[in-house]
Amino acid sequence: MSGVDHLQELLGLPAVDFRPDSPSPLPAADTVAWRISVDPYEDEDGTWDESFDAFLKAVDPARVRALIIGQWGESYEADSSYPVNLVIAAADRLTSLEAVFVGDLTQEQAEISWIEQSNVTGLLSTFPRLLELGVRGGTGLRFPPVRHERLRSLVFESGGLPASVVRGITESELPSLDHLDLWLGVSEYGGDTEIADLAPLLSGTLFPGLRHLGLRNSEIENEISAAVASAPVVARLDTLDLSNGTLGDEGAAALLEGQPLTHLETLDLHHHFLSQEMEERVAGALEPHGVDVDLSDRLEPWDNLGAEGRYTAVAE
Repeated sequence: MSGVDHLQELLGLPAVDFRPDSPSPLPAADTVAWRISVDPYEDEDGTWDESFDAFLKAVDPARVRALIIGQWGESYEADSSYPVNLVIAAADRLTSLEAVFVGDLTQEQAEISWIEQSNVTGLLSTFPRLLELGVRGGTGLRFPPVRHERLRSLVFESGGLPASVVRGITESELPSLDHLDLWLGVSEYGGDTEIADLAPLLSGTLFPGLRHLGLRNSEIENEISAAVASAPVVARLDTLDLSNGTLGDEGAAALLEGQPLTHLETLDLHHHFLSQEMEERVAGALEPHGVDVDLSDRLEPWDNLGAEGRYTAVAE
């Protein structure tokens, strides 16, 4: 799960770990994003529900704006419905909650494919004020279609995002969404999304306020780039993120040969397999127009296997 670290912030608020034995005084409840996490190998940590209960007693829950759900126990013993349902049950106390991230675990705690997720849409139906929702891990993840008036940011970090989740997103009504970031992953770990699943999103008919689109960390990044090259949604984006995947010269050429991208503020292609010549072509076509192009982290395929040896940044 290379490159996946603990969140440093959520909702623009700095992340702070809450522990039942945290020294006083604590920060004001609405000034930080609270991370609640327990180490299953440390007896003194107790259980996640005990830590959450202590948290609700230690701060003013009515002022909490951002909540990060970290490790809740052994990944194979309970899926994320355990902490998610506890948060939902406290909805009458968490009346100002605007952001939730589910599964803020690093590789040392669990590989991303070991994080057992669940149906996270209950958070949206329970918290009408929610502006940001993020999830790490695709195993067991479900996202049936939902309507939410205020949600602005939706992020799924995964080594394999199920196509059913992508379809749930494209069938949802999210009129305020301006930031969508999908780590699509690889088929070996459940990433079975195909271009057809992305077609409603690429058509530009969904999410009228969308300004940032990330279709990242994919083993079909070249096919995605070719589809994006003629996708109507691109014309109204400020940021396009195709990073962390298997992008090669063929995908980059498709981008350059497609619709103009000079209106973008940022094109993120880092972690790629482009030749130096193609890097120069991309930068030369866009940077003079003020586009910030991230071409860092050029990689070589494994074992000189060519296109077959390309790999995503995050898989297992």
